[in-house]
Amino acid sequence: MNTLTLFYDARSGLCSRLRQWLSSQPSYVRLEFFPYDSPEAERLLPSIRHLHADQEILVMADTGEVWHGAGAWVMCLWALREFRAWSARLASPAMQGIARKVVHWNSQKRIGLSRLLRFQSDAELLAVAEWDMQESACELRPPRPAAARPRTRILHDLDLID
Repeated sequence: MNTLTLFYDARSGLCSRLRQWLSSQPSYVRLEFFPYDSPEAERLLPSIRHLHADQEILVMADTGEVWHGAGAWVMCLWALREFRAWSARLASPAMQGIARKVVHWNSQKRIGLSRLLRFQSDAELLAVAEWDMQESACELRPPRPAAARPRTRILHDLDLID
């Protein structure tokens, strides 16, 4: 295995931040990242719509294996030089149940966690960049569309409930 392809939710700040973190880590294999709903993802994994990539992360090896949820995260850690030992621990029978629960909970709460932690998603950052590039720097610009404005809403614990 030489490459792992990760399909993630580009509209989630948490998923986007984790993509950034994973791509910054030294790895044993090449890591590629695609939003799960992108044309590239559909081309690379035609069955992606049936694999519930909108609910949990999917990882595909260049050898054809596909993992989702906790198994996908174990593979991500396996790929990283500093975290391979953690992948073995989380894959052990004693830890698999806990890993599944933690990954499932994070997947279900990723939008609320993104808001709480003020993580901007790749899609939000792209919208801001596209809006800023539409006008030259010397022109007076109208206000940014709501999707491109940073959120200033105060969140409470109950906001994490979807």
